[in-house]
Amino acid sequence: MKKLILFCTIVCLGITSCSTSKTDSVANDKAVINTLLDNWHVAAANGDYNGYFGKIAEDGIYIGTDATENWDKQAFSVFSKPYFDRGKAWDFKALERNIYFSKDGKTAWFDELLDTWMKVCRGSGVLEKTGNEWKIKHYVLSMTVPNDATQEVLPLKGKYEDALIEKMKAAKK
Repeated sequence: MKKLILFCTIVCLGITSCSTSKTDSVANDKAVINTLLDNWHVAAANGDYNGYFGKIAEDGIYIGTDATENWDKQAFSVFSKPYFDRGKAWDFKALERNIYFSKDGKTAWFDELLDTWMKVCRGSGVLEKTGNEWKIKHYVLSMTVPNDATQEVLPLKGKYEDALIEKMKAAKK
């Protein structure tokens, strides 16, 4: 009986330590990702081209606020270079951020509300962990529109996007 109680105690301690270890790992990775994303935004604000693009995976994708902005890392870096060369690209500060993880802990996705020159924007993305390093694989920046302002905003969007919608529909045929 004593052996059974000892065995059960060891099993319970093992399960608890594994559970705590995984919780600690997630909390650590969450802190690392928060720091990475904050530093990424700071790098843009400071015109730190290498600091900014070094955080994006080589096969990373950046989708901007304009419907035509869907870039791979190389194309986005070429587009952005003149902004960074001025010493400041854009200045986004996180107001709120949520981070989630895959079961294996190697993929994370997030959403964030940002304070920007465009007012509140939403960023969302996916990061991948290779070894001990997280890299941004996919990032989407969207301007938010308050629900109460939608009817006011639609005509302005239409002025710029109606032709694009028709062009894209025609290309699908």
